Amino acid sequence: MKKAAIAGGGIHSDRIDISTARELDKWSRKLDVTHDRLREAVRAVGSRASDIEWHLRGSRQAGAGRHSSASH
Repeated sequence: MKKAAIAGGGIHSDRIDISTARELDKWSRKLDVTHDRLREAVRAVGSRASDIEWHLRGSRQAGAGRHSSASH
């Protein structure tokens, strides 16, 4: 059932709730971004922390070339 999702935190602590200051502070520090950048990322990819981290990492490296080991 969906009881864990309703409880908030706990099992679904991999979700970022941008509606609370505590969550914004916690995840902004953890991901080293501003509150505004975190909100933009959540709007872009949803609330799953791993998706947000991937999105933020990609946007930071957009100017840097990616190394590919598949070219060998």
